[in-house]
Amino acid sequence: MDSEKMIVGFLGAGGIARAHAYALNSLKYYYPEVPEIEFEAVCSARKESSEAFAAKFGFKNSQTIEEFKANTKINTVLILGPNNVHFDHLKLALEMPSVTKIYLEKPVCSNLEEEKEMTMVAQEPGKQIQVGFQYLHTASVREALAFWNTGKLGAPIHFDLKYYHGDYLQKSYRDKRVTRLTPAPDGGAMADLGSHGISLLMAFLGENLRITSAIQSGRFNDVPEDSDLFSSIALVHPENLAAGSMSASRISSGTGDLVSLEIYAEKGMLRYSSHSVDYFEYYLEETGQWIRQVVGSNYLPITSFPSGHVPPGWLRSMIHAHYIFLTGHDSKSFVPDLKHGLAVQRLVRETADYLKIYRNLIQNDGKK
Repeated sequence: MDSEKMIVGFLGAGGIARAHAYALNSLKYYYPEVPEIEFEAVCSARKESSEAFAAKFGFKNSQTIEEFKANTKINTVLILGPNNVHFDHLKLALEMPSVTKIYLEKPVCSNLEEEKEMTMVAQEPGKQIQVGFQYLHTASVREALAFWNTGKLGAPIHFDLKYYHGDYLQKSYRDKRVTRLTPAPDGGAMADLGSHGISLLMAFLGENLRITSAIQSGRFNDVPEDSDLFSSIALVHPENLAAGSMSASRISSGTGDLVSLEIYAEKGMLRYSSHSVDYFEYYLEETGQWIRQVVGSNYLPITSFPSGHVPPGWLRSMIHAHYIFLTGHDSKSFVPDLKHGLAVQRLVRETADYLKIYRNLIQNDGKK
């Protein structure tokens, strides 16, 4: 158990920052041993937001970016601002000599130049960097991945992953989130939602997935056409030739917040849905039977608070992500480091390139 006190600084004071503050404050209730955590400083682009956040959530200081960088008390930084500042904030945190741990929200960066520079950072030893793909730490996904890794289902043949919600059908919702409607790969459904899906697929199938094509749909006058509202990519794994699709949508009516994964393999199949978050299921060709593996809130052997049969929520996976970030103690979990984040970002960026090809194809067909 690492007994070092975590002196935490937040770069960002928006909605996702509130979720992270909640997760860090909740660790002591869920886990028998966690480091002592002290909220030292918060910094955001708007001084009033930073000050209000600090006062409400117990941070000692609201600081400018220069003051934050010079704060030698901070040893743990959470990067929680808009997508287009993630790269600059990571560089800043890496330049702070007192900082040993960095939690980087996805997507890790916004363009190819940043991606290339980050690749060099990923190869350097030193500071611990964890990327915020918290769906990897949903209790049922954690157990499904552990089962998949036993090899009982054999090699993958084909797969399908969806991450859908419908909130952006409403103009009032779009108006509040204009910064998320920037051109891909900085914004759009594939960057904000699809990156989680790509991360899940890579955890199960490996990081060498390749795109063969992409399509998009959904048009509104207030949304740039190069900010995808729905997009779907065709993927293949070049070693075992497993192939399938990954789609992300902000405009799928009635879906709530749906994450759905199906993997079909030589000896059976596995499936998980966030609409049935308590369990995952698998089928075995050998027995001809479906097995429903109920997981609930179990993170055994680490914890099962408040009870193993209690259904977990969205925030529960984020709490576990922070437990891993601060302690590193979970052999069952897939821990998304910067290398993983960059592998995901490669597909997000390539999706934007393929969507441009698709839009040009459709526009040219329309002119015929």
